[in-house]
This record gives sequence, structure tokens and C-alpha cells, in this order.
Amino acid sequence: MSSTQSWERTSAAPPLRVREQAREAVVLVAFSAATASGLALALLLLTHLGRQG
Repeated sequence: MSSTQSWERTSAAPPLRVREQAREAVVLVAFSAATASGLALALLLLTHLGRQG
């Protein structure tokens, strides 16, 4: 067994439905927005604490 695995769907797997694709897209967008917001909040907090010190 190889240590590298392909994450692509094989031809034997059934194709994704549009609803499943849309759900995956929404999850990706929500995760990206949460990550960006968290990083922005952390940067804002760091700059605020840096001004006080």
C-alpha cells in the first residue's frame, strides 16, 4: 500500500448530487469566514494590547 493516497473520487464512486455539492460549498465558505474573522480578531486584540504596553 502506498503512503500517498489520492483524495479524488474514483470512477466507481457515485457522482455527488448538486445538493451535496452546495452543502460542501456552504461549509467551506462558513469555515473560511470563521477562520478569517478569528484571525482578524486576534490581530485586532494584539494591536490593542500592543498600544497599552
